[in-house]
Amino acid sequence: MKVVVDATPLTALAILQYLELLPQLFEEVFVPPIVFQEVAIQIVCL
Repeated sequence: MKVVVDATPLTALAILQYLELLPQLFEEVFVPPIVFQEVAIQIVCL
């Protein structure tokens, strides 16, 4: 299954260090560039 991730769940998974779950659950994970940017800024600001 393919999935497009949004910023909020992606941020939560990153904070909890569970990003590795995404490729285990889905065959293809797409992170839109604006979502990547938003998450990267949120993680750096923590």
